[in-house]
Amino acid sequence: MGNAKTDLSKFNNSSFDPGGNAISRTLWYFINVMVLKGPMPFMRPKRFWLRVFGAKIGKGLVIKPHISVKYPWNLEIGDNVWIGENVWIDNLGKVKIGSNVCISQGAMIMSGNHNFSKSNFELMIKEISIEDGAWLGAKSLVCQGVTVGSHAVLSVSSVASENLEPYSIYRGNPATKVKDRAIDN
Repeated sequence: MGNAKTDLSKFNNSSFDPGGNAISRTLWYFINVMVLKGPMPFMRPKRFWLRVFGAKIGKGLVIKPHISVKYPWNLEIGDNVWIGENVWIDNLGKVKIGSNVCISQGAMIMSGNHNFSKSNFELMIKEISIEDGAWLGAKSLVCQGVTVGSHAVLSVSSVASENLEPYSIYRGNPATKVKDRAIDN
């Protein structure tokens, strides 16, 4: 064990390219605050602005008030997806959401983190994939680099820091498999 210390004055994320340009990022900031984060109950303007800024969105997206999307150009959403109130999609990297996915209120999807073992706290970014039929419970968290398998369930307030197997139910921090998911017709 060394005696090195964190020195945030050395933090430099100049190699990080969020995409877009300064104007589009600034415009998106205001659209995000006024349209997505606000109390607006109408979904059509939210879908419209996400698409204008590069999000790939399928049909039937249900998107509730008070959500936040960091960079819409890094977002792909399939058909018939539900996104609940206060969801935060912090997509520094790509986030792919399949079809028939439910993301419950207060869930967080975070594709970036910092390397705590480096003195400069360097930024680490990895893609997230949430496959068809998955369900993220209220106030759950999906961390960078995770794949939530097809029809997997991440229970309320649970944290997925590793991949979740298809048709499995996970609970806890860190999330562990508690049983298989069976779906009746």
